[in-house]
Amino acid sequence: MVSATVRPSRGSLTAHMQNPVRTTRTSTRQLIGIYFGVGIGLGAALGLSIGLTIASPAAPAKAETPAAAAKTEAPKPKTGPEAGPGNLDGKPLTAPVQGQVDYLLSNWQSTQNSEFGYLADSDCVNFASQGLLARGWQMDDQWWYSKDEEGYIDHAKAWVSSTLFRDYLAAHPDRATQLTDAQRSQVKVGDIVQFDWDNSGDRDHTGTVTRVEQGKDGGITIYFAGHTDPTDFRSVDESIGEMHPGASVYYWSIV
Repeated sequence: MVSATVRPSRGSLTAHMQNPVRTTRTSTRQLIGIYFGVGIGLGAALGLSIGLTIASPAAPAKAETPAAAAKTEAPKPKTGPEAGPGNLDGKPLTAPVQGQVDYLLSNWQSTQNSEFGYLADSDCVNFASQGLLARGWQMDDQWWYSKDEEGYIDHAKAWVSSTLFRDYLAAHPDRATQLTDAQRSQVKVGDIVQFDWDNSGDRDHTGTVTRVEQGKDGGITIYFAGHTDPTDFRSVDESIGEMHPGASVYYWSIV
């Protein structure tokens, strides 16, 4: 028996050959679509990530910690000559005392004075007397200066002598009260300070108190202005401890 080979018809063969092509094309398109979709998805995700990063607000600044704040120290209060005239109580000076101190601090370097004269070797009491006049003191027959029409200047002995000025103040308790160095807490700006360099009992130098302050150790430092050895704020301790070791100091509390 002879078997017959059945050939597919042209239409059938054509259809068979075209179907795989269509299948292959369809698969490729699907893959492209998948890749494209994945790409878009990744791009969107990346864009979202970048957008979130850009849009995210900056982290707030850290608040200053107490330790950091403690590093900022307040300015230290001025002391000594830097602080200017002042008393232990820190209260403003009265107008008369302010006038006295202003005069002294404006003229402590002056070596000429057409009104009161200048005594080259012993002008300390003359200068202190001028300050008291600026404070409002009135002259009397024991404490005075004069200037005539020709410009001649004259002074009472108590106006220019430390020892005689001491005697004058001692005789006028209505004007001043004597204090010892142990009474520093009672000394104030505008008071008179006198020194006995050699402890002989007289007075060798006179100045006017310009500042009184208390240190952390409780000690009281007194500064004064004066002529002959010109100064505006020299401490009493420097005068009796370094410049004239062993000297004595006294004060007159001006009423």
